[in-house]
Amino acid sequence: MRILLAGLLPLLAAGAGLKIDHVTVAGANLKQMQARLADAGIASVYGGRHSNGATEMALVSFPDGSYLELMGGQPGADPKAVARHEWGKFLQSDGMPCAWAVREADLAGEVARLRAAGIQVSAPEHSGRKRPDGTELAWETSNIGAGTRGTFFPFLIQDLTPRAQRAFPDGKPVNRDFRGITRVVIAVADLESAIERYHKAYGVPPPIKQVDRSFGAQLALLGDVPVVLAKPLTADSWLAERLNRFGEGPCAFILGSTRPKKYQAATSTRWFGVDISWFDPEKLAWRLGFEDAR
Repeated sequence: MRILLAGLLPLLAAGAGLKIDHVTVAGANLKQMQARLADAGIASVYGGRHSNGATEMALVSFPDGSYLELMGGQPGADPKAVARHEWGKFLQSDGMPCAWAVREADLAGEVARLRAAGIQVSAPEHSGRKRPDGTELAWETSNIGAGTRGTFFPFLIQDLTPRAQRAFPDGKPVNRDFRGITRVVIAVADLESAIERYHKAYGVPPPIKQVDRSFGAQLALLGDVPVVLAKPLTADSWLAERLNRFGEGPCAFILGSTRPKKYQAATSTRWFGVDISWFDPEKLAWRLGFEDAR
């Protein structure tokens, strides 16, 4: 029994310590995505161009250090280069949740742990971008699993320059009405298979399940991991269409709000004993919710 527990402890610790670094919404028109989010009451700041020569971003950072990234193609970028991007399908859309990342203080150590658990993970890769003020940012990332980066599993990121320079371009959180990003909702084709893959990678306990007919999904909450898995209830739902078009990956994000009455919700639901308010997906073009985090 002691040997079994000793083997499980690193996995359980990994799941409990999973911290969202940022989540990404990608689309063809960055300014349009910024405008739609601003109409919902959430302003963003321009973050600069990526070193890949194809994409640029804006962000909304929060007090816990997590941030929402809006990504679009750079003006004048080669359309073929944008299409070849790992999130090329999303970059050609009106703006869709496409990926999420978790922060790592020891990227090499986490890569080794995942490989020991039998999970495919790529070697660390260098990347970066230049802020509008000229500040150079650099980091390393690794992809988990065989799918598109940061979709079913998060991708890992470790900063090589001060992280605060990346998350807080103005030296402070862009938005203080939300504490941070609390959940990533991941569309999956098979719920039991998805649960098993997360158990293998992070040692999650048996999930809590729920059906939300207004969202159109059977849901699974995975212990302390900041993830909700969502399987479509019907083959003709928005969630099934999203799966068919983009595959498994984030379909919605949830924020923890410290001022929930300030923002107008189009609908609300209750997930696992917590009330979730949703911005209008028709106006925003994607799904963003918030819960009371006071």
